[in-house]
Amino acid sequence: MQLLQILLSGIAQGCIYGLIALGFVLIYKATETVNFAQGELMMLGAFIGLLGFAGWGWPLAAAVLLAVVVMALAGVAVERAVLRPILGQPAFAIVMVTIGLGFVARGAVTMVPNVGTETFALEVPYRFSTVTAGGVVIGVAQIVVIAVTALLCAVLYALFRYTRIGIAMQASSQNQLAAYYMGIPVKRLNGIVWGLSAAVAAIAGLLLAPITFVHVNMGFIGLKAFPAAVVGGFGSLPGAIVGGLVIGLAESLAGFYLPEGFKDVAPYVVVLVMLWLKPNGLFGETARKKV
Repeated sequence: MQLLQILLSGIAQGCIYGLIALGFVLIYKATETVNFAQGELMMLGAFIGLLGFAGWGWPLAAAVLLAVVVMALAGVAVERAVLRPILGQPAFAIVMVTIGLGFVARGAVTMVPNVGTETFALEVPYRFSTVTAGGVVIGVAQIVVIAVTALLCAVLYALFRYTRIGIAMQASSQNQLAAYYMGIPVKRLNGIVWGLSAAVAAIAGLLLAPITFVHVNMGFIGLKAFPAAVVGGFGSLPGAIVGGLVIGLAESLAGFYLPEGFKDVAPYVVVLVMLWLKPNGLFGETARKKV
């Protein structure tokens, strides 16, 4: 029974990693850019949801919608104002810009009086609720994380499978130049992808907040979500979720069965093993070039 509880906890945490990794993969597929500010987007989304729910007294659903909409618009604005002007520059320059965006986001929140240096709890109604099934005590917050992740994956699958904009995104991710020649507005799609990625990050932050806390450094969880994207295969959306689950389970099992300190190392050990055995990740495709 104890093992089952550990596994459920690992799955719930892995869903959070998977959602953040989804943001990494979405942006990489669209622009071949790694957004190292993805964790900070999650942090900002959590603070905006906290403001609506605890600060303004809005219903939880309204606060969640506020965070998702604001972060989606922020993602589009960042792509338009910061990333689009430097497209075509070396990949290293773009990566450094995203790292800088993360520092700017953390610094901006830190400077807000009575907010940036404090830790807050998102007191949702189900925060401390539990259910018992077969002798296993499960936190409702963990069930919510797993259920929302599954629902979001279904929505994203439907988006990319059955909508014109989703099909256009797939075409653009495979070959931007060919998509452009076929009349697809590639630049506009890149902005939409950044907005979608930021919205997913906001949802991840609001799912994580009841389990932990809302604080300016919660975005560092992105450093564990990045290995999830690598394990799943950096170009695969399903791989991001599967990679997140692998990292979450490895971390949970290491935290219980291994000495203290191994929990934080486990995700990177998994990545090293994966790079050794299957460098392209579980769902990654092997790229071939003619020389």
